[in-house]
Amino acid sequence: MNELFWFVMLLCNFTLIMFAFRRWGKLGLFIWVPISVIVANIQVTKNVMLFGLEATLGNIVYATGFLATDILTEFYGKKESAKAVAIGFFSLLTMTVLMQVALFFEPATSDIAQPSLSVIFGLMPRIAFGSLVAYVISNLHDIWAFDFWKRKRPGRNTLWLRNNLSTFASQLIDTLVFTLIAFWGVYPTAVLIQIMLSTYLLKWVVAMLDTPFMYLARHWYENGKLPASPI
Repeated sequence: MNELFWFVMLLCNFTLIMFAFRRWGKLGLFIWVPISVIVANIQVTKNVMLFGLEATLGNIVYATGFLATDILTEFYGKKESAKAVAIGFFSLLTMTVLMQVALFFEPATSDIAQPSLSVIFGLMPRIAFGSLVAYVISNLHDIWAFDFWKRKRPGRNTLWLRNNLSTFASQLIDTLVFTLIAFWGVYPTAVLIQIMLSTYLLKWVVAMLDTPFMYLARHWYENGKLPASPI
């Protein structure tokens, strides 16, 4: 059933990010970026079997962050995308610091959450460090690459090309950097390779499937169906 749940989660993520964009315009994408980063870094602590490979969760919601920055670059420019990346970075750093402090509190005798929080967020500093490094490098590359292909291949008909070319390369960078920092020495080498392979393949699938949503975003933008953004 994991594969079915994976597609359900995929649909939920695309629906939610497009709802945010349609409802709040550019602001909706700025809202989505920190959501995707924080949720992905919690989900990534869970390992599952998908399509015969061991994988971590969080790949879908994290990959939709690239969709958000691509939409921002396409319609609002590189500076707005860079602003969203900075907000995502700050959000993840803030969550990590606050949850580490929360773990220092002595739990009450009636508490039932401390063991679970310790398991999940005890891993967070290393995962967060790997994620922060990978996040900044891959997202800045994605913004640069999307803008590069936008200048080289402008127009509606090549939107799919710049979306996919920028995202494929950026997600490969993200996968390699994050997995090596977060999980090197945690899992056996064979499992680590499986996680790398499955992570990139699943992100690649998400990138392929998000292309229609790029065109939907363009349709809304060109036809004035988006609200005026306060930022």
